[in-house]
Amino acid sequence: MSGDHPHDLSLPLYGSAAGVNYVALPPTAVDVVASGPTRLIVAWPGFDPPRTARALAAAVPMTGVPAWRVFLDLPGGPPGGLGSGAILENEAIEGYGAAVERAVETLPAVVAELRDVLGLPGEAGGPGGPLGLAGFSAGAAVALLALARDVVPVTTAALVAPVIAPSRAARAVEKRAARERTWSERARALADRLDLGALAPGIAARETALLLVAGGKDRVVPPGEVTALCDRLREAGAPAAESVTLRMGHALAPEPGTEALPPITEAVRVDGVLTDWFRDRLAEPRPRPPADVVPPIRLRLPETPASAPVPGDEPKPRATAVHPN
Repeated sequence: MSGDHPHDLSLPLYGSAAGVNYVALPPTAVDVVASGPTRLIVAWPGFDPPRTARALAAAVPMTGVPAWRVFLDLPGGPPGGLGSGAILENEAIEGYGAAVERAVETLPAVVAELRDVLGLPGEAGGPGGPLGLAGFSAGAAVALLALARDVVPVTTAALVAPVIAPSRAARAVEKRAARERTWSERARALADRLDLGALAPGIAARETALLLVAGGKDRVVPPGEVTALCDRLREAGAPAAESVTLRMGHALAPEPGTEALPPITEAVRVDGVLTDWFRDRLAEPRPRPPADVVPPIRLRLPETPASAPVPGDEPKPRATAVHPN
């Protein structure tokens, strides 16, 4: 593990943990303090903009949340976004599956190293206390798969435009591109394995508070898919599952989505929703210091010298006659 600022934890950190590049933003919220054991939120970008940890950290920084927000790069990735014709190719879907599953497999080791460098409590060599998870698109699929496989303890998660079923995303592209996918049987089996709707019972069993964010104009993950997954999670017994639909498409950043840029309108909306979600569950108002009590004013009178006249006994000035000329 490496970091650019290992001794100053008031600054963002850029480094790698268990071979995964990250951007870590410190808890700088001024109006709330952390409540409960969760002090760390881990988030992943997607294969559509924002595509990197740096780009996602700039787009959705969640500055008002009093916890470390650590953004992780996804391993590898397919050529082109999930909304492009690339997903119809065998190489792309295999790259997607490998990236999502690899991110889940490495999460415990990544978190253990992050806790060490950030000075967060946790067991040596283990992930330690519970986390918050967040993700966009393929990154949201990582978070949901991590819940289904129970690789780390998680208190709450917020998923933006999660790729719920790669097969359905590919089917939508087939209709737009008027051509069929060229997936092998292995690729089809992989896509079926990553169908998160089928994993809803395992996700619900984690008793994690879940927020699913949909884009009203999203053509990669239509809003109906997101609300349907939310309903399925509730039916499976999830203690808290909510969904919200925002006025946006799929991307949260302009192409190519790899650099840290000022957030676009869609990202600002998402950032506000995620910030409120995590603040409601991981924070409480900062205690106000007691009002300053103004001490009573005590006048310090100058001491009267022994030789000074007593007030009222001062010699009176003698009158001076004025004679007219």
